[in-house]
Amino acid sequence: MRFALFLALRGIRHRKLQSLVAILGVAAGVAVVTTALSLTNGFSAELIRATLKASPHVILFAYDPREAPPPEDPAIIAKTPFLPVKALLTRRAEKGRSAASDFGTLLGVGPEAEAVYPDLGLSDLAPGRAVLGSALAASLGLYPEEAFFALAITQKRRKFTLASTFATGNYVIDAGYGFIPLADAQALLESPGAVAGWHLRIRHPEQAPEVAKRLTASGLYWARTWQDLNRTLLEQLALQKKVIGIVLSLIVVVAALGIANVLVLLTVEKAPELALLRAMGTSASALFLTFAWQGLLLGGAGILLGDALGYLLARYFEAHPPALPGDLYFITRLPVEIRAGDFAWASGVGLLTVLVASFAPLLRIVRTHPGRVLR
Repeated sequence: MRFALFLALRGIRHRKLQSLVAILGVAAGVAVVTTALSLTNGFSAELIRATLKASPHVILFAYDPREAPPPEDPAIIAKTPFLPVKALLTRRAEKGRSAASDFGTLLGVGPEAEAVYPDLGLSDLAPGRAVLGSALAASLGLYPEEAFFALAITQKRRKFTLASTFATGNYVIDAGYGFIPLADAQALLESPGAVAGWHLRIRHPEQAPEVAKRLTASGLYWARTWQDLNRTLLEQLALQKKVIGIVLSLIVVVAALGIANVLVLLTVEKAPELALLRAMGTSASALFLTFAWQGLLLGGAGILLGDALGYLLARYFEAHPPALPGDLYFITRLPVEIRAGDFAWASGVGLLTVLVASFAPLLRIVRTHPGRVLR
């Protein structure tokens, strides 16, 4: 083992420039992969945070709207009854402005809604006043304190004043939803005292499925979690990360070929010395181990350097987030989220690729016949 390691180090020093280039190639590949994954993590996390601004962690739907007692669970930190109203929203024509209309879902909520949605400014809610998504308000051409009308499926029409708007960054939510007092929603649907269920905010959003399972055990409710509501989005984000990781890993593959190239050149150049060592009694396995050590040392050095560079780059982008065009994306800065698992995955892929790339020159050593080379 020590003899093989000694020969491996001598071989690396013999081709310093090629060894350095091979190490830097692997390091660059690993750094690109880890940095890109950290940026992808940040983008995904920011999109989920934006979605959760206007999405309850758990929605409890009552089987019987007349029997919907407040749910109790230690994980719940805020709750509000709700009643959704699908409505046609209209604004009258005024001097210089034509009339406008759009469809939207108005969520009738109780006074506790501000604690469930702390980022939406629902403290402005009051009888006859509404808080709309910014894109929905824009499509209606509404400004704060302007009036609009909501026409429900019951043909009931009601006048509202725009109290304020909210912007989550998720266009689907901002363009399709608004909030009104629960009593106004009941009046639109001509259902006094009715509620569809409860919107819940829990301490740890990722535990929503477990909380929902406990709350539905009573048989009074069926539940949907924020993961259920946004399953397509979560699957797309996961797929996006996988594709980015796989594509960028090709850089590591190309860099690993540089290590294989160094080992091939060494086996060709040192063929007489290797044959002489074999003739002197050195086993093929010892020479095999020598070049395996070289591949492992070169690859390991490149991976460690790449992890360090990737971490430093991610920290740099964390302190100086890349700017994004606000008219194309819902955020103006690209956030960063560093995860140890991504660095472990990139390192594992890099090491495996290096070992596979080194297999061809290693196989050449085993198959070399010392007598033919010496002749």
